[in-house]
Parts: sequence; C-alpha cells; structure tokens
Amino acid sequence: MNKALCLLLVAASVLLWGCAASPDRPASDARAVLAPTGTLRVGVSVGSPTQMVRIGPQAEPRGVSHDIGRALATRLNVPVEVVEFRTGNELLAATKAGRVDLMGTNATAVRAMDVDFTATVVEIDLGYLVPAGSVLQSADEMKRPGLRVGVTQNSTSQTTVPQRLPQAVVVLAPTLAAASRLIKEGGVDVYTTNKAILFELSDDLPGSRVLPGSVGVELWAMAVPKGRQAALPYLNSFLQEVRQSGELARAMERAGLRGARLPSP
Repeated sequence: MNKALCLLLVAASVLLWGCAASPDRPASDARAVLAPTGTLRVGVSVGSPTQMVRIGPQAEPRGVSHDIGRALATRLNVPVEVVEFRTGNELLAATKAGRVDLMGTNATAVRAMDVDFTATVVEIDLGYLVPAGSVLQSADEMKRPGLRVGVTQNSTSQTTVPQRLPQAVVVLAPTLAAASRLIKEGGVDVYTTNKAILFELSDDLPGSRVLPGSVGVELWAMAVPKGRQAALPYLNSFLQEVRQSGELARAMERAGLRGARLPSP
C-alpha cells in the first residue's frame, strides 16, 4: 500500500470516528427519523387535556401532547407544527399514514398494529359521568338492564363497554362536542371514557358529576408512525428527562389534567 493511500485511509477513519463521537449524533439521527420533513408535526385531537385544550381569556392552547411535542421540537432544533383533529380516530389515521410525526393516545394492542409506542407516559383512570339530576351514585349501579351508556365512536370504550356491561344500550357520539350535547339533552344515562375527558366535559355541564372510583386504567403513551422505531430509544430518554425535570408534571397541571398520574418508576 503506498504512502498516499495510507494517509488517505487514516484521515478517513479519523473523520468517521469524529462523526460517531459527536455529542449531537444521537439528536441528529433522531431528528432525521422523527421529523423527516424538517418540521416536527405534532398531532392533537382537540378537547382532551392529554391532547390539547384552550384555556383562559386568550384561549391559549395547552395539553400534554401539545406541550411535550413543542419541547421535543426545541430539543431536536426543528420547527414545530401542531396539527389539529376533531377526533382521536382521525388523528390515529393521520399518524398511521405518516401525515403526523408524533401523537399521544391510549396504548392498546390494536393501535400498536398501526403505530409504535413509547413507554407509558401517564396513567389515566376510566370512569363514568352522569348528567344533572341523575340518581346514579356508583359504578356498581351501571349493570342495570337497558341503561343508556354513551361512548365516543371508534374509541376503546366502544369495544370494552359491551363486554363490561352486556345489558347496557350503547349510544355512540362521533366527537366530544357531540358527547357534550348528548349528555346535556338527556340522550344517555351515563357517559364513559377516561376521567381526564370526563372532568373536562363536566366543567361545561352544570350539575353533572364524575362518579368516584375507577373501572380501569388507560396507559397513555406517545406514538410514531410504523417504520420509525429506531427513534424510540431517544424518545423514551427524552420523556424520562422531562419527567425527572418536572416539565411533564407542569404540562399536566397547565392543562388541568385530572384523574391521572405519572406511572411508578
């Protein structure tokens, strides 16, 4: 091997080593996977504090997905675009299709067929909301034959309620706005979903009540489109950091998230 070629190979190996050792390499790799367009597109369904709600006189957007997505974009040093959807099902479909780079949702086995999940970010109790004037007081009373139980269309509850309450009449609401009208107009005897949403609905329905107790737990996590699982270690590390720094807890508080807690370490 001639001297010139040796020098060239040494120089190339030094350059490659320098790239591999660069402290920004993990972030650079994750940026290419998480934000392939150069902008981190964070998907949210409007109306849930785990996603995005508007609070205060200026209707400032807040929510766990919203705030954590923005923090991740800052960490990756890319612009952020918050993409709003009416329903969680529309959001899931957009993420599956790659039109959204990051979302948060209940991490079920069925949804894991369409997207890849991080570790659990928030645990949310499932429960019941009853309208004003209801005599129902506890979850034990939900087994009454013919009870009209409202659920969000295409939600996990649509599948689980018939199993949990086989004598109930399931009433579908296509959106959370429709759910609010349904409860207000007496179209259901009770509405069920996670308590984060139930408390949000109850705030706008005077006299309604979120019943005590829990009938299950949602394991809420962040998700990315299939094919981007290479970025999950970076994303999980980022989520652990925002949890330890208190940033995640502050996002939950800003959004008024209730009926939820951080998972045990």
